[in-house]
Amino acid sequence: MNYAMELVYLVSSVLFILGLKGLSHPESARRGMHMAELGMLFAVVGTLVGGKIVTWEWIITGIAIGSAIGAAMSIFMPMTAMPQRIALSHAFGALAAVLVGVNEYIEKGHLGELSNGLMSAIGFEVLFGALTVTGSLMAFGKLNEMIKGAPITYKGQNAVNITMFLVAVCMFVYLIFFPYNYMMFYAMIAVSFLIGVFIVLPIGGADMPVVISLMNSYAGLAAAATGFAIDNKVLIIAGSLDGSSGFILSIIMSKAMNRSFGNVLFGAVGAPQVETAGLAEARPITKFGIEDTKFVLEQAERVVIVPGYGMAVAQAQHAVRELSDELEKRKIKVEFAIHPVAGRMPGHMNVLLAEANVSYDQLLEMEMINPTMDSVDVCIVIGANDVVNPAARTEKSSPIYGMPIIDVDKAKTVIVMKRSMATGFAGIENPLFYEPNTKMLFGDAKTVMQELVAEFKKR
Repeated sequence: MNYAMELVYLVSSVLFILGLKGLSHPESARRGMHMAELGMLFAVVGTLVGGKIVTWEWIITGIAIGSAIGAAMSIFMPMTAMPQRIALSHAFGALAAVLVGVNEYIEKGHLGELSNGLMSAIGFEVLFGALTVTGSLMAFGKLNEMIKGAPITYKGQNAVNITMFLVAVCMFVYLIFFPYNYMMFYAMIAVSFLIGVFIVLPIGGADMPVVISLMNSYAGLAAAATGFAIDNKVLIIAGSLDGSSGFILSIIMSKAMNRSFGNVLFGAVGAPQVETAGLAEARPITKFGIEDTKFVLEQAERVVIVPGYGMAVAQAQHAVRELSDELEKRKIKVEFAIHPVAGRMPGHMNVLLAEANVSYDQLLEMEMINPTMDSVDVCIVIGANDVVNPAARTEKSSPIYGMPIIDVDKAKTVIVMKRSMATGFAGIENPLFYEPNTKMLFGDAKTVMQELVAEFKKR
């Protein structure tokens, strides 16, 4: 490798690190993304110019096809579908790692150059790459409602999953010492593909943020192993950054739900939703209309908005920002309380609100907002359920007991915007809806918000 290429890779690596640092805060996230994109551009151009390109025809064809797919995804896929797009990206990246690993195995195998060290890198690459491909596709299917979103469980499931993983690991170890067993190599890949399917089956929608970050970590580890296999330093650095940051983020997500990795992977939280239409008759609720909501908001000095997945589904983020603007015109302080696992990917709510040009200064994390929630005049909950469920604090029998929540029930008035009384992904009833300070405003979040904004604009 020439010195110019080494220098380009060094610059790329620095940009990746700076980009990752920028992503640590919403205000610098856009700058961080631009740095990471520039770093990837340098890495690709450096590889094309300084690498050993066998045929440019296939390279140009691949760039054209990949660019077309990427452009179509960015143009036509809405921000509300960002979790699905992330899952697909993980699948594509991991598939690339698997294909490179298979090619390297075949090529080096024919030359008789499969050393123990090289086989370790290739085996690790294809094992984690293959399970990431199918695991990410399963996550995409669940997020896109192509596959049942609730956990799919069966008797002895954990034993089956653990057994398959141990079998794959044993194959991996065997191949390190006996690398020329081609049947064993392809069998390990097949088992790894199955592992990806089976480990995501028992995971419900409520745990998808952890799954997304975990698949990100696996894809990064596979990329790092690819770097070792083909002796590419920028891949090693970028993959290591991706793998470690994804792993740390998974730990943070699990902590936010007061759960361990094992509990997320094998706990099957997210029971099938139950029909709760009759609960409103058995336990009274207070319904609100647009005019009622407007009157309460006009009397407030401080309003906190808690967005959830329902806001994403309704694509109501722009209408929410318009309401915020109308309230601020009336000297009413507006803040947004962000739960770390609200939505279907880490930072989902931050991304949507940033798209709607909500000021970063208004976005407060759960730890910042909870100590002052009792001083909030009105708390508006938009499409959130489990992350505001008081049962997590009080009911030890609840599957979400111990999960940190946003303490919206401590606000003076709580207005909950929902389509119906249906439960969240945890499949449990929310006692918040029946509290005397809670008012239920039913309807599509975007439509309701637009009507509320229109009411404020009347005068």
